[in-house]
Amino acid sequence: MARTFGSEGVGFVFDARAFWLVSPGEGEIRPETVPDPGPGEVLVRTLHSGVSRGTETLVFQGRVPQSQWATMRAPFQAGDFPAPVKYGYLNVGVVEIGPGHLRGRTVFSLFPHQTRFVVPVESVTVVPDGVPAARAVLTGTVETAVNAIWDAAPQLGDRITVVGGGMVGSSVAAVLAGFPGADVQLVDADPARKAVADALGVDFALPADALSGRDLVIHASANPAGLVRCLELAAPERTVVELSWYGDRQVALPLGEFFHSRRLTIRSSQVGGIAPARGRSYAERLRLALRLLRDDRFDALVSGRSAFTELPELLPRLAGGGLAALCHVIDYPAEN
Repeated sequence: MARTFGSEGVGFVFDARAFWLVSPGEGEIRPETVPDPGPGEVLVRTLHSGVSRGTETLVFQGRVPQSQWATMRAPFQAGDFPAPVKYGYLNVGVVEIGPGHLRGRTVFSLFPHQTRFVVPVESVTVVPDGVPAARAVLTGTVETAVNAIWDAAPQLGDRITVVGGGMVGSSVAAVLAGFPGADVQLVDADPARKAVADALGVDFALPADALSGRDLVIHASANPAGLVRCLELAAPERTVVELSWYGDRQVALPLGEFFHSRRLTIRSSQVGGIAPARGRSYAERLRLALRLLRDDRFDALVSGRSAFTELPELLPRLAGGGLAALCHVIDYPAEN
């Protein structure tokens, strides 16, 4: 653990490293200085972080619309869009300095890719027993899935389709797989996603073979064609829940065809807000996501692992589609 005296000769600062987006499509690892935690703060040493294939790759490509720069800020983001910016929100680490009940505990936080950092105590959530640290990087994505299912409000025995077998869609399917009496089908254009569906215990279909007349359809492919297919699969007077975030892309839909005659509804769901009717806090939602991650089926969503030092070469491959992945886990050295 490297530490040096502060500039005034009082207290300590810790040496750390962080991944920064230098310009759209180009990143680098930079040195950071982290101060001693003060009262009500913790020093966390990162064990693993996760790369979100959706939002994070859009950020890496510089595709966050200027109108959404404030909305899309991550909780501990440094810098501003489009770049230079330190971005990320799937971090699992161990508390090295802090209150006695947290010291040595594995915690999840919404911090970017950085080897060590200081945050307020309330910004970390203890990872419960039975959830491996590497699996816990999925917490933020499972939290998104929980929010989507709250918004969707499935009924007992519903016929449910999830279109898009990426990180978010597969998380939604994994949670719904345990819903009583539900008939869940995961739809994706990539036949390789069948293996994920099998591991989660849900049915799989290519878009052309997907079952129609569904009671609930959830869209997470981030492809406008996927949303069009969702409308085709929904039964009359049913709802399509839209989870995809398109960044700066325009989306065209056939709302002049059967949309009105079948009285369909499109409802947005976004992890940044909880419907007031739920009566839940963000902390409660996060703790629920971590409890759900005790289920080892979620390991099917961890599709690759790389060392922290490989991030500058890894992100271009993930963003450009050269590396197929759901959740790609970043591993940090034992002494970082």
